[in-house]
Amino acid sequence: MTDFLWGLWNGLTAWPLLIIHVFGGWERFAVYDIVRDGGWYQFGFLLGAGSPFLGMFGRGRGKGSR
Repeated sequence: MTDFLWGLWNGLTAWPLLIIHVFGGWERFAVYDIVRDGGWYQFGFLLGAGSPFLGMFGRGRGKGSR
């Protein structure tokens, strides 16, 4: 369970960290923790990294849509 939560947290912070890494900042913080690499960590990471896009690509609430 702990690996899942760490994966979820690292997935949520992956996008901002990736942008910061591109500009050369925060080299000591990795985007992906290879020490915790395992099934639950990967699952949590994928959920966390994909979560900002789940709402963005969903159907919009316009007139008549529920």
